[in-house]
Amino acid sequence: MIKKIKSIRGMNDLLPSDINLWQKIENIIKNLIISYGYNEIRLPIIEKTILFKKTLNNQTDIIKKEMFSFNDRNMKKITLRPEATISCVRSGIEHNFLYNKEQRLWYIGPMFRYERPQKGRYRQFNQIGIEIFGLQGPQIDAEIILIICRLWKILGLSNYITLEINTIGSIKTRIKYNYILKKFFIKNINLLDLKNIKRIYKNPIRILETKNIKIKKIINKAPCITKYLSIKSKIHFYKLCKILKNIGIKYNINKSIVRGLDYYNYTVFEWVTKNINFNSTICGGGRYDKLVEQLGGNKIPAIGCAIGLERLILLIKKVKNISKYKFKIDINIISFNNFNIKFNSIKLAEYIHIKLPKLKILNNYNNLNIKKQLINSNNIFSIIAIIIGDNEIYNKILTIKNINNKIQLILPINEIIFFLKIFFYKKL
Repeated sequence: MIKKIKSIRGMNDLLPSDINLWQKIENIIKNLIISYGYNEIRLPIIEKTILFKKTLNNQTDIIKKEMFSFNDRNMKKITLRPEATISCVRSGIEHNFLYNKEQRLWYIGPMFRYERPQKGRYRQFNQIGIEIFGLQGPQIDAEIILIICRLWKILGLSNYITLEINTIGSIKTRIKYNYILKKFFIKNINLLDLKNIKRIYKNPIRILETKNIKIKKIINKAPCITKYLSIKSKIHFYKLCKILKNIGIKYNINKSIVRGLDYYNYTVFEWVTKNINFNSTICGGGRYDKLVEQLGGNKIPAIGCAIGLERLILLIKKVKNISKYKFKIDINIISFNNFNIKFNSIKLAEYIHIKLPKLKILNNYNNLNIKKQLINSNNIFSIIAIIIGDNEIYNKILTIKNINNKIQLILPINEIIFFLKIFFYKKL
């Protein structure tokens, strides 16, 4: 017996039973972002490894353990992208569309990190991200948060997600604060676990993000970054909080949010689940005003965020109690098992597609009798069935059956488009 070949661990198939829900959520997000004046950018999945090593601290988990890197045929090191912000910046510099211009961009696609697979966290995962270049005031920080807040309202998730924000000041402040934290945690090294002991000497600020309850008690006694912020950083954060409060966006200031990537500065934020037994960060982001310059571009302020689609879908399924999302067919064309009749059903389907391209039409080519085909119309959640037989072809008529209320009527074939416009356009 041939052994079945399974997918790689942590890289999952997205099956038809789920894809319809994914498409609906993706379309909602895309339409919302576009309505705010953002343009789509499509980026390569594979980049030169040096791109990520140049911008991410070599001591971060992404660089040390999580990147899928390998040599190409020319023995050049390449990497499956672990995130897309850096790729977006690289593209802007390479194609010169960031200099002296405001850019509001969005993207969607898979990212790759070699993590321990668990629910909502996979080695291949999907994100929708927003990146803004050329704007540095707190107003644009507020807009990006506002867009995500509006998304939760549209999806009916506002009661299950909370906004947590923080400021980590400038890059210089972060370096200074890392040094101060290092001295603090060395004094308390006997109270830390092995994972966080390693972080003391490599990236101590990451200890603040620990989920370990015992270590959180130590962190409460640690020096707070607020003491080391510049006046400029404090004013920026104060204005952002004032804008959010005035437009009615609730938030918590969480001083442990620092974001794992070293290019962040000033504003950082996360949207995390609440009120349910499902703890996860659904969306995260912040400012990265030095990243463009770090990659060889001009000094350009920037801010961005990304939504983890797997986690978002899990949350929606849990909150809305969805196991499978029903994909509805507008019209199911049913015909007798006869070559000429089937041929006419194809012509009819194409005629409707041309006249009413938004309608979803399924044409049956099976050999089942009419009764069984009608039963299948229920199974595929079709709205109406159009029946074609010898009588219909001879008399140039069509039999229409409403699957929900079982009402049936007969129409001349030349009136079918008029009927479908009336029937569907009120619902589309």
